[in-house]
Amino acid sequence: MKQYKVAVLGPIPRDYIITHHNEVIKKYGCATHTAIAISNLLGSDGIVIPVTHVRKKDLAPIEELFATYTNIEISNIHSAADRGDVIHLKFIDQNNRIEKQTAFMTPVLPKDVQPLLDCDVFVCVPVTDFEVPLETLRYIKENSNASIVFDAHGPTTALTTRGDRVTKFWVDRDVWLPYIDVLKMNLEEANCSWFELEYTENELENNHEIDEDKLPEFAKHCLSQGLKSLYVTLDSRGVMVYTNKDGVLQQTLVPAVKVDHVVDTTGCGDSFAGGVAFSLLKDPHDHIKAAQYGNAMGAQRTQGKTFEVFKSLKETEEIIRKTYG
Repeated sequence: MKQYKVAVLGPIPRDYIITHHNEVIKKYGCATHTAIAISNLLGSDGIVIPVTHVRKKDLAPIEELFATYTNIEISNIHSAADRGDVIHLKFIDQNNRIEKQTAFMTPVLPKDVQPLLDCDVFVCVPVTDFEVPLETLRYIKENSNASIVFDAHGPTTALTTRGDRVTKFWVDRDVWLPYIDVLKMNLEEANCSWFELEYTENELENNHEIDEDKLPEFAKHCLSQGLKSLYVTLDSRGVMVYTNKDGVLQQTLVPAVKVDHVVDTTGCGDSFAGGVAFSLLKDPHDHIKAAQYGNAMGAQRTQGKTFEVFKSLKETEEIIRKTYG
């Protein structure tokens, strides 16, 4: 059986979280969720390689965290520059939060991925616009046959000099799209990515989420730029999947995996990306099945504060069978 290699590009921030239940959680997040989700699904069928930069004082705890996952290769977690993300999150409700960032990682550059060009897929989960730059995607696309799964959270988020993490328009979107195979985002990020030629000041006052009627037009544009599939997550409703078949836009709503109680939604998007990437390893053309895996991993993430929430491939397949038949 083929042994897969999956690289996960993005920060491993030291997160300080106050949940919507007013519980305090301290953990390492973002790419950690993606890597461990894929690790549990892959089992002995391959390896997962996080590629990131962290603070020196965080390196040992991160290595200890990954030590129990025998298929996670940690030699590409770098601390020489002593620069890594530190993020503070206070949830207002289950899905909305106030974000501060007090330390900033060195970007993942082409030299960081040069030894990994034989990977089958690169899963890029930046949470701020500097962490996985365009030049790195271009380098991968021009020097590798790997698929690139990319989360739009990065290019739609910026930092102020006060440490506020704020949304921004992805104005240079079309420069990026030719170097992305699978793009994942939520409604707010879609709104940042599909903009008018000009706005009035009043229109910008309440510019939060995209009108869902605009999604097909947006998807059609993205797919015309070389994208193979677009996933727009709809929180508890599921995910809308857009693909192109014989020149005709395909739009499919894949309902969410239902959960009774949500403990913590931090990392749900990162976990979703991991599920999608794993599924596309097995079948690069079944984008609906990939959404089901993404939903399953995102749902698992909500069920606790630790990484023990992620289940094995067999258990995840059973969740998918019960939900989707």
